[in-house]
Amino acid sequence: MKVNVFATIVSVVFLAAASSATTQAYEAGSVANGGSIAGKVIYNGDVPTEKVIPTKDVETCGQPYERALIEVGSDKSVQNAVVYLVDIAKGKAWPPQPKPPELDNLKCRFVPEVSAIHAGPLVVVNSDPVLHNTHGYYGKRTAFNMALPNKDQRIPTSLDRSGTVRVDCDAHGWMLGWIYVMDNPYYALTGADGKFSITDVPPGTYKLIALQSYTGPTEQTVKVESGKPTNLTIELKKK
Repeated sequence: MKVNVFATIVSVVFLAAASSATTQAYEAGSVANGGSIAGKVIYNGDVPTEKVIPTKDVETCGQPYERALIEVGSDKSVQNAVVYLVDIAKGKAWPPQPKPPELDNLKCRFVPEVSAIHAGPLVVVNSDPVLHNTHGYYGKRTAFNMALPNKDQRIPTSLDRSGTVRVDCDAHGWMLGWIYVMDNPYYALTGADGKFSITDVPPGTYKLIALQSYTGPTEQTVKVESGKPTNLTIELKKK
């Protein structure tokens, strides 16, 4: 099994940040005259890569390739950074979820590679004609561990606590994914343009964290005013 040096750091940081917010359950309701937080996540440093060399099932897994440890666009925008508020116990309702989120094993990669979800059900899927053993961890503690020997196999599981879940495959040690399990609905995952938006925030002053697996967290205080947008540019820096 491959151990990623950044995994423990990110997991510990996320769980520490989330622990104060989970001392009481989040109370969902209506928000009158809420504000919003929107902006862009950027990174100005060097973009490190690692060589991925499939050592088995190459017909399915493909040829060697370079994997960036942080996905950065030409304008320095960062994809797949999660931006979230902590220490918020009451606010808007969770968005409707017509079906549980899925984690797919596809061509020996996790799809999506990074996701942010509400605590609860998850379905693990194998779209490959080879055995995958999908293994998720909260830090060093196993969250789920399942063998999927058959193509199109689907196994339901559940992630019931907030925090970072690192996912790897015991059969293909180069596979790596991240699931951020949130304890309140005030979060966003940046797209290819690095942008994010968090809406219907009750007026107040909050701690906001932007987190990416390579850089770790960037924390700042943000003030939200009634009916007004708060615009931010967040620069991630490798600690």
